[in-house]
Amino acid sequence: MEPISDPRAIIDYCLAPLNLPPSDEAAREVRRRLNHAIDSYRKLASRPVAVDFSNMPTQVIDEAAHGFE
Repeated sequence: MEPISDPRAIIDYCLAPLNLPPSDEAAREVRRRLNHAIDSYRKLASRPVAVDFSNMPTQVIDEAAHGFE
């Protein structure tokens, strides 16, 4: 997998498992917030930001410990 630098591609990759319909208001709000977060981070970073998901460790969330929301 190649590193992803386009904010929309990063967001699409992260949200793909949720199968959210693009017309859903909540999905649009999530995309807007994530895009804002990525853009804000890019402005603070001293170099271009790219994410290589193939080198990231798997994260397991313990829903019993953190809530089932």
